[in-house]
Amino acid sequence: MTDYQKIAKAIEFIQRHQKQQPTLKEIAAEVHLSPFHFQRVFSRWAGVTPKRFLQVLTLQQAKQLLNEKNSTLHTANELGLSSSSRVYDHFVQLEAVTPSEYKQAGKGLNINYGYHETIYGTVFIAVTARGICKLSLGITLKTSAL
Repeated sequence: MTDYQKIAKAIEFIQRHQKQQPTLKEIAAEVHLSPFHFQRVFSRWAGVTPKRFLQVLTLQQAKQLLNEKNSTLHTANELGLSSSSRVYDHFVQLEAVTPSEYKQAGKGLNINYGYHETIYGTVFIAVTARGICKLSLGITLKTSAL
């Protein structure tokens, strides 16, 4: 099995077992690699660590549950997280907002934003007091003709 196939299998495993919040060791065992080697191969192929990939999947599900008007505690239980503080941690680490701020669609939240030229083109960046909440690459700015 190639590295690509192993990582594809690992991603499928993580998606199927998201609610169980599998450990690095459990995921690595599924593709018959040591945790250390698996971490390196996964990061190289996926561009993120297995833990970050699982956190992003968990956050996507949390957003869906909160959009359905579920409480943070119910959301934590549905996601297999140990407490509502874990939901909070996911939101703050990945979105720079709290679950409450997300549920209120940012009402009253101060978000600063701007555009910046990089070697990859123009980027859009938005930040809260907690950090970056949005970063988009490849933005095309339209300028008005004079």
